[in-house]
Amino acid sequence: MRPRSEQTSITRQGFASWQSRPGTAVRPFTSASSRYEVSFVIALIESRGIGREVGMACLDKDTGRVVLVQVADCQTYVKTMHQMHLHRPSLILIPDTFFFAGDTIDAKAGKTQSATSLLVQCVQDEFPGAILEPVSRKFWNDEAALIFVSGLQFISQLCVQDDERAATLLAASNKYYALSATSALFKYAELKLNTSFASASLRIRFIAVDGTMMIDPDTARNLELVGNMSFKKSSHSLFGVLNHTWTAMASRLLRTTLMAPSTVHAAIEMRLNAVEELVQSEDRFTAVKDALRHLSKIDFDKLVSSLAASEAKGVGTARMASSRVAQLLNLRNAVKTLPELQRALRGSNSQLLRTIFEMLSDERLGRIEALVRQGLNEDAALSRSGLAGVNARVYAVKANCNPLLDVARETYKENVGDIQMLHQSLCDVHKLPLVLVYKETGFVLALKRTDLDAAGSGLPPGFINVSMQKGRWLFTSLELKKRNARMKDALDEALLLSYSTVEGFVHKVLQDIGALYKASEAVALLDMLWSFARVSIFRPEFTGTLAIKAGRHPVLENVQLASGNLVANDVYCSESSAFQIIQGPKYAHAFTYLRQIGLLTVMAMSGCFVPAEYASFRIHDAMLTRLSNDDDIEKSLSTFANEMVSSAMILGLATPRSLVLVDELGRGTSPTEGVGISHAIAEALIDRKVLTPVFRHFHELSTTLSRQPSVVNLHLSVNTTRATASNIRLTFRYKIADGLPIGLDHYAGLELARLADLPSNALAEAHRISHRLTELEAEQHAESEASRVAARRRAVLKAGLLRDQLQQICDHSELPARELLAHMTRLQRDAVKALRQNL
Repeated sequence: MRPRSEQTSITRQGFASWQSRPGTAVRPFTSASSRYEVSFVIALIESRGIGREVGMACLDKDTGRVVLVQVADCQTYVKTMHQMHLHRPSLILIPDTFFFAGDTIDAKAGKTQSATSLLVQCVQDEFPGAILEPVSRKFWNDEAALIFVSGLQFISQLCVQDDERAATLLAASNKYYALSATSALFKYAELKLNTSFASASLRIRFIAVDGTMMIDPDTARNLELVGNMSFKKSSHSLFGVLNHTWTAMASRLLRTTLMAPSTVHAAIEMRLNAVEELVQSEDRFTAVKDALRHLSKIDFDKLVSSLAASEAKGVGTARMASSRVAQLLNLRNAVKTLPELQRALRGSNSQLLRTIFEMLSDERLGRIEALVRQGLNEDAALSRSGLAGVNARVYAVKANCNPLLDVARETYKENVGDIQMLHQSLCDVHKLPLVLVYKETGFVLALKRTDLDAAGSGLPPGFINVSMQKGRWLFTSLELKKRNARMKDALDEALLLSYSTVEGFVHKVLQDIGALYKASEAVALLDMLWSFARVSIFRPEFTGTLAIKAGRHPVLENVQLASGNLVANDVYCSESSAFQIIQGPKYAHAFTYLRQIGLLTVMAMSGCFVPAEYASFRIHDAMLTRLSNDDDIEKSLSTFANEMVSSAMILGLATPRSLVLVDELGRGTSPTEGVGISHAIAEALIDRKVLTPVFRHFHELSTTLSRQPSVVNLHLSVNTTRATASNIRLTFRYKIADGLPIGLDHYAGLELARLADLPSNALAEAHRISHRLTELEAEQHAESEASRVAARRRAVLKAGLLRDQLQQICDHSELPARELLAHMTRLQRDAVKALRQNL
């Protein structure tokens, strides 16, 4: 194991334009691109009446990917928000009937009228930086009549010809609201975005929401799945830890995977098998890395999309010609690298790697490569800027393909030579080390400030447009401007002639564009799996039980790798111990423990190895959390109100297959009411048999839930030393232990008060009162027969867990026989000892 410290014609009429709020969205940082690009245009519509059926069509303007979704949602639209977070929008299209007439004015002030659709209000609250634009209701009509084009016709016309086309048409054929959104989306794309698409050129997919784990937006934020809560540009998030991808496609795929992990066991195991093979084979791991490195500067998705899309305006201009030639040069570089990836995967054992190999071995890719090689010069290396980049575009097409192009290029070459001769003559006449610099407007002359100072005089007469830039003077002359104009005319002519030749190649490439989309998907998946292999430690299992030995927080492990002081913790949660109450003093990092469980679960269900000595997981349909105890000023919700909204969402969505993580529920109200509310919510989750680790500060909950057989009490261990009556020292061990905490009901708060320099007399009085109240409570507790009954019941329940633990060990342990026997004997002895003490 590797140590890893086509086109469409649409009637143009009738769109309203309105922007709700200024763009303030913050984009998470990635390593493959400077920021995650918020580039989706989403059309959103919901059913009328009581039911909340939401249809969504999402178009990524950069990658040409179209996603269709239809979901039955609840009144908080949590499922819809989840899908929108997976495809982060820059523009959201909404039927104009969803808006109140006064919204055009009030929205600019950040206010929403009560008559506005609840869906619109939720979208505004969740995506304040996205533009909401109302679209006339008639453009959402999904019936083909007169000038209108239905959503299904759009899909049939634009969907790429591949193996999944029939499945997409079949899945979307009866999804009325998704098709309605599709109709509005593509009409808007041509009318407002000035973009049309070639026939059979888009990767359109209908996404079923049942195959992924739902993670609501609050959970994603609190767990820091794709971004750090404190510092938006920080890489200290699960995405930052796992993102060692080389390509932008893989970075986008990784983000989507973490936000919606797979719930298909077979698919997860296929990913794990592929990661394991990459981990165990150093040669394959290195070969894949070397091949992916050559694709790191090419966004395959954007490249394929740019080939398929064209602007209704700007066609026939030199700028468009230059862009088209550059796209074909990038395509040549990409298809040249794919055979190297094939060689790296040849002979793979895992099914997923073999599937990727077959996707990259598509014979259509060979035809595309041969076509590009036939038309383009092999030595035309594309540069991003400067004269080299211009020359690469001018000389990209091979000679003798177009005689007029050859003449135009020769004229361009002569004009550049004339400019160079002028430059040399100016250097000789003025005795200055002038430098010829190419800018977008043409050539200019440059001279370092130090060289001009050394000459002892200013610039000679005849130079114009003088400016200072980065320590050097930039200027030109009338003669240079004339020669630049002649050179620019020759350049534009050469580019336009190149465009007419290249466009013929593009049309031929588009006939096999499905192979390019398939190759892009294969590269992205392989890159993500390689990134998983780079950080892999232990392969998780899926046994129906949550059992982790020496698990570590993946983000903290990355941060504290050098210090080596990260504490590992065990987790065990099954049907017989589904509800776990974790108690202990404040500031003992129970929040970190709960987040660790959530993050490791996401990693495992994404197909990644986890940082632990052993790990077994269940496959969950949803992860629901209440981990933040802040108020919400924008929604005018207090801490307690925010808690109740989150709790209502959890109780409305939780199923026996869900994972619920709760931190200190009920503390925003009085203690008595808090205990009652917490108990009621706990009982509802217990009745549904939901796996629920919960951190509590109400110790009474352990007593009120003592009759529930699946309740287990845990605590965070703390060492206590007492120097004086007003000076209590705490040593947080950050370790989970069985049972209830002893004698730590108030100490954490008092210790924090001491550290905050509370006056000594006030601190002493606080100690005296807290200790006296604790003694009285202990006396009453000791005299209570109910307490003794509760103690015996806890002992019996703990013994009842022995069967599940022994069964888990027998089925999945890999310990040697002698160590396995000793471990099972120790568990049995501890259970017998607890029974003798309480029965």
